[in-house]
Amino acid sequence: MNQKLLIPILIFMVGISGFSQGMLLPIIAVIFENDGLSSSLNGMHAASLYLGILLISPFMEAPLRKFGYKPLILFGGLTVILSLALFPLWKSFWFWFVLRFFIGIGDHTLHFATQTWITAISPLAKRGRNIAIYGLFFSLGFMIGPLMTKLLDVNQALPFIITSILSLLTWLTVFLIKNEIPEQDNSESTSFLDTLKRFAKVSRLAWVAFLLPFTFGVLEASLNSNFPVFALRSGIDLTAVAIIIPAFSAGTLLTQIPIGMLSDRFGRRNILLIIIFSGFIIFTAAGFLSPLVSGLFICFLLGGMMVGSTFSLGISYMADILPRNLMPAGNLLCSIFYSVGSIAGPYFGGLAIEHLQGGSFFYLISSMLLIIFFALMFFKENKPAVGI
Repeated sequence: MNQKLLIPILIFMVGISGFSQGMLLPIIAVIFENDGLSSSLNGMHAASLYLGILLISPFMEAPLRKFGYKPLILFGGLTVILSLALFPLWKSFWFWFVLRFFIGIGDHTLHFATQTWITAISPLAKRGRNIAIYGLFFSLGFMIGPLMTKLLDVNQALPFIITSILSLLTWLTVFLIKNEIPEQDNSESTSFLDTLKRFAKVSRLAWVAFLLPFTFGVLEASLNSNFPVFALRSGIDLTAVAIIIPAFSAGTLLTQIPIGMLSDRFGRRNILLIIIFSGFIIFTAAGFLSPLVSGLFICFLLGGMMVGSTFSLGISYMADILPRNLMPAGNLLCSIFYSVGSIAGPYFGGLAIEHLQGGSFFYLISSMLLIIFFALMFFKENKPAVGI
Protein backbone atom coordinates (compact mmCIF):
# COMPACT_ATOMS: atom_id res chain seq x y z
CA MET A 1 0.00 0.00 0.00
CA ASN A 2 1.11 3.51 -0.75
CA GLN A 3 0.94 5.11 2.72
CA LYS A 4 0.49 8.52 1.11
CA LEU A 5 -2.96 7.43 -0.10
CA LEU A 6 -4.26 6.67 3.39
CA ILE A 7 -5.06 10.14 4.76
CA PRO A 8 -6.44 11.51 1.42
CA ILE A 9 -8.80 8.52 1.06
CA LEU A 10 -10.00 8.82 4.67
CA ILE A 11 -10.55 12.56 4.30
CA PHE A 12 -12.39 12.14 0.99
CA MET A 13 -14.59 9.47 2.57
CA VAL A 14 -15.65 11.81 5.36
CA GLY A 15 -16.27 14.60 2.83
CA ILE A 16 -18.79 12.43 0.95
CA SER A 17 -20.30 11.42 4.29
CA GLY A 18 -20.81 15.10 5.12
CA PHE A 19 -22.33 15.58 1.66
CA SER A 20 -24.87 12.78 2.24
CA GLN A 21 -25.85 14.17 5.66
CA GLY A 22 -26.09 17.71 4.30
CA MET A 23 -28.32 16.44 1.49
CA LEU A 24 -30.54 14.30 3.70
CA LEU A 25 -31.58 16.92 6.30
CA PRO A 26 -33.17 19.52 3.98
CA ILE A 27 -34.40 17.03 1.35
CA ILE A 28 -36.53 15.03 3.79
CA ALA A 29 -37.65 18.19 5.62
CA VAL A 30 -38.84 19.77 2.33
CA ILE A 31 -40.59 16.59 1.17
CA PHE A 32 -42.43 16.16 4.47
CA GLU A 33 -43.28 19.88 4.65
CA ASN A 34 -44.79 19.73 1.16
CA ASP A 35 -46.79 16.68 2.26
CA GLY A 36 -48.24 18.69 5.16
CA LEU A 37 -46.41 16.91 8.00
CA SER A 38 -46.21 18.91 11.24
CA SER A 39 -42.93 20.58 12.16
CA SER A 40 -42.74 18.62 15.42
CA LEU A 41 -42.97 15.26 13.60
CA ASN A 42 -40.47 16.53 11.05
CA GLY A 43 -38.06 17.37 13.86
CA MET A 44 -38.62 14.02 15.56
CA HIS A 45 -37.80 12.28 12.27
CA ALA A 46 -34.49 14.18 12.02
CA ALA A 47 -33.54 12.95 15.50
CA SER A 48 -33.55 9.33 14.28
CA LEU A 49 -30.05 9.77 12.84
CA TYR A 50 -28.64 10.85 16.22
CA LEU A 51 -30.58 8.05 17.91
CA GLY A 52 -28.71 5.57 15.69
CA ILE A 53 -25.41 7.16 16.70
CA LEU A 54 -26.17 7.00 20.43
CA LEU A 55 -27.41 3.41 20.40
CA ILE A 56 -24.48 1.97 18.40
CA SER A 57 -21.71 3.92 20.19
CA PRO A 58 -21.14 1.58 23.19
CA PHE A 59 -20.68 -1.37 20.83
CA MET A 60 -18.17 0.16 18.39
CA GLU A 61 -14.89 -0.20 20.26
CA ALA A 62 -14.80 -4.01 20.47
CA PRO A 63 -15.06 -4.70 16.69
CA LEU A 64 -12.50 -1.97 15.98
CA ARG A 65 -9.98 -3.55 18.35
CA LYS A 66 -10.70 -7.04 16.98
CA PHE A 67 -10.98 -6.42 13.21
CA GLY A 68 -9.22 -3.08 12.63
CA TYR A 69 -10.15 0.16 10.88
CA LYS A 70 -10.83 -0.93 7.30
CA PRO A 71 -13.65 -3.46 7.95
CA LEU A 72 -15.55 -0.87 10.00
CA ILE A 73 -15.17 1.77 7.27
CA LEU A 74 -16.40 -0.72 4.67
CA PHE A 75 -19.37 -1.74 6.86
CA GLY A 76 -20.31 1.85 7.67
CA GLY A 77 -20.01 3.03 4.07
CA LEU A 78 -22.03 0.10 2.71
CA THR A 79 -24.80 0.68 5.29
CA VAL A 80 -25.11 4.31 4.18
CA ILE A 81 -25.05 3.43 0.46
CA LEU A 82 -27.77 0.78 0.77
CA SER A 83 -29.95 2.99 3.00
CA LEU A 84 -29.72 5.92 0.56
CA ALA A 85 -30.55 3.65 -2.38
CA LEU A 86 -33.68 2.34 -0.60
CA PHE A 87 -35.28 5.76 0.02
CA PRO A 88 -36.96 5.97 -3.44
CA LEU A 89 -38.38 2.45 -2.99
CA TRP A 90 -41.23 3.46 -0.64
CA LYS A 91 -42.14 6.88 0.75
CA SER A 92 -43.32 6.18 4.28
CA PHE A 93 -42.69 8.10 7.51
CA TRP A 94 -41.61 5.03 9.48
CA PHE A 95 -39.73 3.34 6.63
CA TRP A 96 -37.69 6.50 6.13
CA PHE A 97 -37.29 6.80 9.92
CA VAL A 98 -35.66 3.34 9.99
CA LEU A 99 -33.46 4.14 6.97
CA ARG A 100 -32.33 7.37 8.65
CA PHE A 101 -31.61 5.42 11.83
CA PHE A 102 -29.35 3.02 9.86
CA ILE A 103 -27.63 5.97 8.16
CA GLY A 104 -26.84 7.23 11.67
CA ILE A 105 -25.30 3.85 12.50
CA GLY A 106 -23.38 3.67 9.20
CA ASP A 107 -22.14 7.26 9.32
CA HIS A 108 -21.05 6.92 12.93
CA THR A 109 -19.17 3.69 12.21
CA LEU A 110 -17.45 5.40 9.27
CA HIS A 111 -16.61 8.54 11.24
CA PHE A 112 -15.41 6.66 14.30
CA ALA A 113 -13.02 4.47 12.30
CA THR A 114 -11.64 7.24 10.05
CA GLN A 115 -11.39 9.74 12.91
CA THR A 116 -9.57 7.28 15.19
CA TRP A 117 -7.24 6.16 12.38
CA ILE A 118 -6.24 9.73 11.45
CA THR A 119 -5.76 10.61 15.12
CA ALA A 120 -3.57 7.53 15.70
CA ILE A 121 -1.25 8.01 12.68
CA SER A 122 -0.86 11.79 12.96
CA PRO A 123 2.37 12.93 14.65
CA LEU A 124 1.84 15.34 17.53
CA ALA A 125 3.34 18.26 15.55
CA LYS A 126 0.78 17.81 12.75
CA ARG A 127 -2.21 16.40 14.65
CA GLY A 128 -4.15 19.67 14.87
CA ARG A 129 -3.64 20.37 11.17
CA ASN A 130 -4.67 16.86 10.05
CA ILE A 131 -7.81 16.79 12.21
CA ALA A 132 -8.66 20.32 11.00
CA ILE A 133 -8.44 19.16 7.36
CA TYR A 134 -10.67 16.22 8.30
CA GLY A 135 -13.22 18.61 9.81
CA LEU A 136 -12.91 20.99 6.85
CA PHE A 137 -13.83 18.32 4.30
CA PHE A 138 -16.83 17.20 6.35
CA SER A 139 -17.99 20.84 6.58
CA LEU A 140 -17.50 21.35 2.84
CA GLY A 141 -19.55 18.26 2.08
CA PHE A 142 -22.21 19.33 4.58
CA MET A 143 -22.44 22.75 2.90
CA ILE A 144 -22.66 21.39 -0.66
CA GLY A 145 -25.22 18.68 0.17
CA PRO A 146 -28.25 21.03 0.51
CA LEU A 147 -27.78 22.12 -3.12
CA MET A 148 -29.31 18.76 -4.06
CA THR A 149 -32.73 20.11 -3.00
CA LYS A 150 -32.95 21.77 -6.44
CA LEU A 151 -33.19 18.30 -7.97
CA LEU A 152 -36.56 17.74 -6.26
CA ASP A 153 -38.13 19.79 -9.05
CA VAL A 154 -36.83 17.23 -11.54
CA ASN A 155 -37.51 13.99 -9.66
CA GLN A 156 -37.97 13.24 -5.96
CA ALA A 157 -35.76 10.13 -6.16
CA LEU A 158 -32.86 11.84 -7.96
CA PRO A 159 -31.00 13.28 -4.91
CA PHE A 160 -30.98 9.87 -3.19
CA ILE A 161 -29.81 8.03 -6.33
CA ILE A 162 -27.00 10.48 -7.12
CA THR A 163 -25.77 10.58 -3.51
CA SER A 164 -25.76 6.78 -3.22
CA ILE A 165 -23.75 6.48 -6.48
CA LEU A 166 -21.20 9.08 -5.32
CA SER A 167 -20.93 7.28 -1.97
CA LEU A 168 -20.39 3.94 -3.75
CA LEU A 169 -17.59 5.32 -5.95
CA THR A 170 -15.83 6.79 -2.90
CA TRP A 171 -16.38 3.59 -0.88
CA LEU A 172 -14.54 1.56 -3.55
CA THR A 173 -11.33 3.55 -2.93
CA VAL A 174 -11.12 2.01 0.56
CA PHE A 175 -10.01 -1.26 -1.08
CA LEU A 176 -6.78 0.54 -2.09
CA ILE A 177 -5.60 0.85 1.52
CA LYS A 178 -4.29 -1.81 3.89
CA ASN A 179 -6.01 -2.59 7.16
CA GLU A 180 -4.44 -1.69 10.51
CA ILE A 181 -5.45 -2.55 14.08
CA PRO A 182 -5.38 0.08 16.88
CA GLU A 183 -2.51 -0.04 19.33
CA GLN A 184 -3.54 -1.85 22.50
CA ASP A 185 -2.12 -3.41 25.60
CA ASN A 186 -1.96 -7.23 25.63
CA SER A 187 -3.97 -7.31 28.86
CA GLU A 188 -6.90 -5.41 27.32
CA SER A 189 -10.17 -7.20 26.64
CA THR A 190 -12.72 -6.41 23.92
CA SER A 191 -15.71 -7.30 26.10
CA PHE A 192 -18.56 -4.82 26.54
CA LEU A 193 -17.84 -4.53 30.28
CA ASP A 194 -14.20 -3.62 29.62
CA THR A 195 -15.33 -1.05 27.04
CA LEU A 196 -17.44 0.59 29.74
CA LYS A 197 -14.44 0.53 32.10
CA ARG A 198 -12.35 2.29 29.44
CA PHE A 199 -15.14 4.84 28.99
CA ALA A 200 -14.98 5.55 32.72
CA LYS A 201 -11.19 5.94 32.71
CA VAL A 202 -11.19 8.10 29.59
CA SER A 203 -13.89 10.31 31.15
CA ARG A 204 -11.75 10.84 34.26
CA LEU A 205 -8.65 11.70 32.23
CA ALA A 206 -10.09 13.84 29.44
CA TRP A 207 -13.62 14.94 30.44
CA VAL A 208 -12.96 18.56 29.50
CA ALA A 209 -12.09 17.61 25.90
CA PHE A 210 -15.55 16.08 25.42
CA LEU A 211 -17.21 19.40 26.25
CA LEU A 212 -15.85 20.74 22.93
CA PRO A 213 -17.66 18.36 20.52
CA PHE A 214 -20.72 18.83 22.75
CA THR A 215 -20.39 22.58 22.20
CA PHE A 216 -20.10 22.16 18.45
CA GLY A 217 -23.16 19.90 18.42
CA VAL A 218 -25.18 22.51 20.32
CA LEU A 219 -24.01 25.31 18.02
CA GLU A 220 -24.49 23.46 14.72
CA ALA A 221 -27.95 22.11 15.57
CA SER A 222 -29.39 25.14 17.37
CA LEU A 223 -28.13 27.76 14.90
CA ASN A 224 -29.64 25.76 12.02
CA SER A 225 -32.93 24.82 13.67
CA ASN A 226 -33.67 27.41 16.40
CA PHE A 227 -32.36 30.57 14.77
CA PRO A 228 -34.86 30.57 11.86
CA VAL A 229 -37.71 30.45 14.41
CA PHE A 230 -36.08 33.19 16.53
CA ALA A 231 -35.50 35.33 13.42
CA LEU A 232 -39.05 35.03 12.09
CA ARG A 233 -40.51 35.87 15.51
CA SER A 234 -38.17 38.89 15.64
CA GLY A 235 -39.43 40.18 12.27
CA ILE A 236 -36.36 39.13 10.21
CA ASP A 237 -37.41 37.85 6.78
CA LEU A 238 -36.47 34.47 5.28
CA THR A 239 -34.13 36.01 2.70
CA ALA A 240 -32.00 37.47 5.49
CA VAL A 241 -32.10 34.17 7.40
CA ALA A 242 -30.81 32.35 4.31
CA ILE A 243 -27.84 34.73 4.24
CA ILE A 244 -27.07 34.77 7.98
CA ILE A 245 -27.05 31.01 8.71
CA PRO A 246 -24.36 30.02 6.12
CA ALA A 247 -22.10 32.77 7.52
CA PHE A 248 -21.26 30.52 10.49
CA SER A 249 -20.13 27.67 8.19
CA ALA A 250 -18.24 30.11 5.98
CA GLY A 251 -16.35 31.42 9.00
CA THR A 252 -15.51 27.86 10.04
CA LEU A 253 -14.07 27.07 6.61
CA LEU A 254 -11.92 30.20 6.64
CA THR A 255 -10.10 29.48 9.90
CA GLN A 256 -10.33 25.73 10.60
CA ILE A 257 -6.90 24.80 9.22
CA PRO A 258 -5.07 27.95 10.47
CA ILE A 259 -6.48 27.41 13.98
CA GLY A 260 -5.47 23.75 13.86
CA MET A 261 -1.93 24.71 12.89
CA LEU A 262 -1.78 27.39 15.59
CA SER A 263 -2.83 24.80 18.17
CA ASP A 264 0.06 22.57 17.03
CA ARG A 265 2.49 25.42 17.58
CA PHE A 266 1.19 27.22 20.66
CA GLY A 267 -0.63 24.42 22.48
CA ARG A 268 -4.18 23.15 22.17
CA ARG A 269 -5.37 24.46 25.52
CA ASN A 270 -4.03 27.99 24.96
CA ILE A 271 -5.77 28.32 21.59
CA LEU A 272 -8.97 26.81 22.98
CA LEU A 273 -9.09 29.35 25.81
CA ILE A 274 -8.75 32.19 23.28
CA ILE A 275 -11.41 30.96 20.85
CA ILE A 276 -13.93 29.92 23.53
CA PHE A 277 -13.72 33.31 25.30
CA SER A 278 -13.94 35.07 21.92
CA GLY A 279 -17.06 33.03 21.19
CA PHE A 280 -18.56 34.13 24.51
CA ILE A 281 -18.02 37.79 23.59
CA ILE A 282 -19.34 37.32 20.02
CA PHE A 283 -22.58 35.57 20.98
CA THR A 284 -23.19 38.01 23.84
CA ALA A 285 -22.87 40.79 21.25
CA ALA A 286 -25.30 38.88 19.00
CA GLY A 287 -27.88 39.10 21.78
CA PHE A 288 -27.58 42.89 21.83
CA LEU A 289 -27.52 43.13 18.02
CA SER A 290 -30.36 40.63 17.43
CA PRO A 291 -32.68 43.20 15.76
CA LEU A 292 -29.99 44.07 13.16
CA VAL A 293 -29.47 41.78 10.16
CA SER A 294 -25.99 43.17 9.44
CA GLY A 295 -24.97 42.75 13.08
CA LEU A 296 -26.15 39.14 13.18
CA PHE A 297 -24.37 38.36 9.91
CA ILE A 298 -21.07 39.67 11.31
CA CYS A 299 -21.57 37.79 14.60
CA PHE A 300 -22.34 34.52 12.80
CA LEU A 301 -19.28 34.94 10.56
CA LEU A 302 -16.97 35.78 13.49
CA GLY A 303 -18.58 33.03 15.60
CA GLY A 304 -17.80 30.45 12.92
CA MET A 305 -14.24 31.73 12.64
CA MET A 306 -13.71 31.36 16.37
CA VAL A 307 -15.75 28.43 17.69
CA GLY A 308 -16.41 26.55 14.44
CA SER A 309 -13.27 24.50 15.10
CA THR A 310 -14.32 23.21 18.53
CA PHE A 311 -15.09 19.69 17.26
CA SER A 312 -11.75 19.12 15.51
CA LEU A 313 -9.81 20.81 18.33
CA GLY A 314 -11.68 18.71 20.87
CA ILE A 315 -10.55 15.51 19.13
CA SER A 316 -6.96 16.77 18.94
CA TYR A 317 -6.97 17.83 22.60
CA MET A 318 -8.41 14.47 23.64
CA ALA A 319 -5.62 12.72 21.69
CA ASP A 320 -3.01 14.90 23.43
CA ILE A 321 -4.27 13.87 26.87
CA LEU A 322 -4.90 10.14 26.37
CA PRO A 323 -2.44 7.30 25.74
CA ARG A 324 -2.75 5.77 22.26
CA ASN A 325 -4.45 2.60 23.46
CA LEU A 326 -7.37 4.63 24.89
CA MET A 327 -7.94 6.72 21.74
CA PRO A 328 -10.72 4.48 20.32
CA ALA A 329 -12.77 4.95 23.50
CA GLY A 330 -11.96 8.67 23.49
CA ASN A 331 -13.11 9.10 19.89
CA LEU A 332 -16.34 7.27 20.69
CA LEU A 333 -17.06 9.60 23.59
CA CYS A 334 -16.38 12.62 21.34
CA SER A 335 -19.08 11.36 18.97
CA ILE A 336 -21.49 10.61 21.82
CA PHE A 337 -21.08 14.09 23.30
CA TYR A 338 -21.52 15.66 19.84
CA SER A 339 -24.79 13.74 19.40
CA VAL A 340 -26.04 14.71 22.87
CA GLY A 341 -25.26 18.36 22.09
CA SER A 342 -27.06 18.07 18.74
CA ILE A 343 -30.19 16.84 20.51
CA ALA A 344 -30.00 19.08 23.60
CA GLY A 345 -29.16 22.32 21.74
CA PRO A 346 -32.43 22.68 19.79
CA TYR A 347 -34.50 21.61 22.81
CA PHE A 348 -33.09 24.18 25.25
CA GLY A 349 -32.79 26.80 22.51
CA GLY A 350 -36.50 26.31 21.78
CA LEU A 351 -37.34 26.74 25.47
CA ALA A 352 -35.34 29.99 25.58
CA ILE A 353 -37.15 31.36 22.51
CA GLU A 354 -40.55 30.26 23.86
CA HIS A 355 -40.30 31.57 27.42
CA LEU A 356 -37.65 34.33 27.47
CA GLN A 357 -37.41 37.68 25.71
CA GLY A 358 -34.94 39.61 23.55
CA GLY A 359 -31.63 37.98 22.69
CA SER A 360 -32.07 35.17 25.25
CA PHE A 361 -31.32 32.52 22.61
CA PHE A 362 -27.83 33.95 22.08
CA TYR A 363 -27.26 34.56 25.80
CA LEU A 364 -27.91 30.86 26.41
CA ILE A 365 -25.11 30.01 23.95
CA SER A 366 -22.71 32.60 25.39
CA SER A 367 -23.37 31.35 28.95
CA MET A 368 -22.51 27.80 27.87
CA LEU A 369 -19.26 29.04 26.29
CA LEU A 370 -18.31 30.93 29.45
CA ILE A 371 -18.84 27.82 31.60
CA ILE A 372 -16.65 25.77 29.24
CA PHE A 373 -14.00 28.51 29.29
CA PHE A 374 -13.73 28.21 33.10
CA ALA A 375 -13.74 24.40 32.88
CA LEU A 376 -10.76 24.57 30.50
CA MET A 377 -8.98 27.12 32.67
CA PHE A 378 -9.19 25.01 35.83
CA PHE A 379 -8.68 21.60 34.22
CA LYS A 380 -5.44 19.92 35.33
CA GLU A 381 -3.69 17.91 32.63
CA ASN A 382 -2.27 14.73 34.14
CA LYS A 383 -0.04 12.24 32.36
CA PRO A 384 -2.10 9.02 32.39
CA ALA A 385 -0.60 5.58 32.60
CA VAL A 386 -0.96 3.38 29.53
CA GLY A 387 -3.62 0.67 29.84
CA ILE A 388 -6.99 0.32 31.45
